[in-house]
Order: sequence, then structure tokens, then C-alpha cells
Amino acid sequence: MVRLASPASVVGVPGATPLTLDVTVELEPPLNLAASLRPFGRWGDDGIDRWDGHTLIRTVVLNGERIVPFVARPVGELSNPALETALPATDADSAAEVAGHIRATFVTVPRELGALVVVDERVLRLVALYPGLVPVLVPDPLTALIRSISAQQVNLRWATTIRRRLAERYGTRHAVGDEYGYSLHPAPLATASAEELRALQLTMAKARSVIACAEAAISGELDRGDLAAMNDDELIAHLTRIRGIGRWSAEWFLARTLGRPRVVAGDLGVRKAVGRLYETADLPSEDEVRRLTEHWGPSATVVQALALYDLAVAAGTA
Repeated sequence: MVRLASPASVVGVPGATPLTLDVTVELEPPLNLAASLRPFGRWGDDGIDRWDGHTLIRTVVLNGERIVPFVARPVGELSNPALETALPATDADSAAEVAGHIRATFVTVPRELGALVVVDERVLRLVALYPGLVPVLVPDPLTALIRSISAQQVNLRWATTIRRRLAERYGTRHAVGDEYGYSLHPAPLATASAEELRALQLTMAKARSVIACAEAAISGELDRGDLAAMNDDELIAHLTRIRGIGRWSAEWFLARTLGRPRVVAGDLGVRKAVGRLYETADLPSEDEVRRLTEHWGPSATVVQALALYDLAVAAGTA
């Protein structure tokens, strides 16, 4: 449900900050907004998916091309979650559509989770510890792949720094009142040279991969509708044809962009989280993770998020 605030909430000073429109986006309970959004701010501010523990600043893409920024703050409790959201008054006609896009970024808990917790007491413990925690999607394919490229074989704080540099150098800055956020677009990145990206301290391999992804976006290879129509194996094969995109990135795309049930078994953090959950003697291998989590089925992406959050709690970074 979307509730527009009263006309008095359309505020601003001509010539100063842009006018904004306040919208309340009511979300499906139970939902712990702060915990669910925590991965966006855990390792710093990348300028794109901005969350400081109180305020979320992102953009949504309408009709494949129109970009609308928004600023949102959680209100309500687990049982009645909502986001008090501001967007530019110039986008008032799209308020309901923007709200729908925002709502769709929060993964819906599958009904099969109820059956899973009956047979797996360890998953039951996670659900009880962190009620209302769900994954939050990164819907834009190019942005999602660049997130993965930035995080390949480096610590996640450095990956955040790299994305921030890319956003500031090649992104588009969007203002909402006194706040701002960036969106990434293929054309500036596709026309950049690898040497220019290297100046931002990407490796040469990552620089070439970013350019390849931007070129793929321009050519239509990253059309979200087309990608969503593919089955998992087709999508993995399609994405891994792009330079620098391997199975790890493709599996994260399935989980965090399309919201499909997928355990990214080759990810080091996932391996640690699954090993912690099932108390394995050693860090489980990719194959062992797949075996241990095979029964998660349709709940895989949600349980994976819970296990990763539990690992962060144990490490003191939640």
C-alpha cells in the first residue's frame, strides 16, 4: 500500500534544494528493515546503495530507462513495517510505481520455510534469532555485476571504496532534497579505457571486466526482462560469457538480483556461514556446502542471508 502525505509535505525552497514529495511505502510483515538493509552499509558507503543505519538512499529504474532517486527511513515495527520515503516532486506521477519497485526489492519469505524449520532445527534457530530478516535485491543488472566485480578476491571495505570511486567518476548524481545518491550507466563505463579505470585502483582484469559488462548492457545482453526469462543454467551460461564474470558472480546475480533460491557455495563468506551453522570441523568446501544446504530448496536465498547475518553477529560486524 502507498500513502501520499498531505500537500503540506511537498516542501522546498526554489533555487535551493529540490522539491520533494513524501510517500509512505507499507511493506509485508514481518520485516526487520534495519537488519535486512544492513549489508548495504556494513562496509562503508558506496554512494549507490546508501544505508547508514537510519536512512536509505537508492534509485529505481522505471520502464528500463527513467531513473528516480528516493530517500527512505524505516518506521513501524516488525508487524507493521513501512518506509517514509521522499522522492523528487517532479516524479510525483510515478509515486505508486516507485513504491512498487521498492517493495519488490525485499525478498518474500517462501511458504516452504515453514516446513524447512520443522526438519532443520539449526535453520529454526536462525529464524527465531533474526525474525523478519530478508535479503534486499539489487535490481539493476549492470550495477549488480559491478558489485560482484568490485568484490572479487578483495575485502569488502575496499570493494565499497572502488564502487564509490566508480560512482563519483562515471555515475550520475541524483539529488533528493538535501540528500543524494548515484546511479551507474553503461555508456560512460563502456567508453572508458582500462587505463582510466586502473587510475581508480581497479586491477587491469577488473577494469576490463567492468568495460565488458557496460558493453554487454549497451548491446542488450543485460536486459533484465530477457535475463529473468532464462532458467538458472541458461542465465549462468549467458553471464559467464562476459569477460570477468564467473560462476560466483552469476550465482550471486541469481540470488541478489533476481531473488531466486540459490546458495553461492563457492563464496568464502557463505562457506564460513554454513560451516558455522552446521558446526563442521573444518571450513567446508564448495561441494560440501552444496550437500549441506541442498534441503534448503526454495528457502535457500533467505536462509543464506540469515546465516550470513549470524556470521556477521559472531564477528561483531552486524
